[in-house]
Amino acid sequence: MPATTVNAAPPNSIEGAVVFTDIVSFTEFNAVEGDEAANELLSVQEQIVNQLLPAGSWLIKELGDGLMLWFPDADSALDTCLRLMRRFEQHSLDTLQPLWVRMGIHWGRQTRRRADLIGHDVNLAARIANEAGATELLISEATLAELSDGLVAQFEELGPVIMKGIPDPVRLYRAVPID
Repeated sequence: MPATTVNAAPPNSIEGAVVFTDIVSFTEFNAVEGDEAANELLSVQEQIVNQLLPAGSWLIKELGDGLMLWFPDADSALDTCLRLMRRFEQHSLDTLQPLWVRMGIHWGRQTRRRADLIGHDVNLAARIANEAGATELLISEATLAELSDGLVAQFEELGPVIMKGIPDPVRLYRAVPID
């Protein structure tokens, strides 16, 4: 019988950056503007994401008005999220349709489950997105550590944040684009 290595990666385990997005005030928008307008806003989000998602990245799933994305490296996750934020903001200004999106990025290990990803690091990425305000991108300290030196953003430390269901506080940073 082969020896088992402690802390070995489980089968179907991958490492990467998980991003969660959420359209802020979507429920209210849907209630006021109706299902057709809500569906149109979701279609706009989908078009923008499909245009900007780089090769090697995946749209894992749609979660109502939010998305779960995966990136093979932290740099492409950060760059793509910043580009998405600019496009969403431009759409909101051009059409007066509020495509205000909050996002969270966490670098870690995920386990594949059919076409989905699961695991603590996936849950943590979702919690990070929940902490973000409208049009805000938050990243974890683990993500920051994976970024290269050619940064496209400045990072404002929010400090250790306690999040529901996460046993230890997590250092979070607000990503502010460098223009």
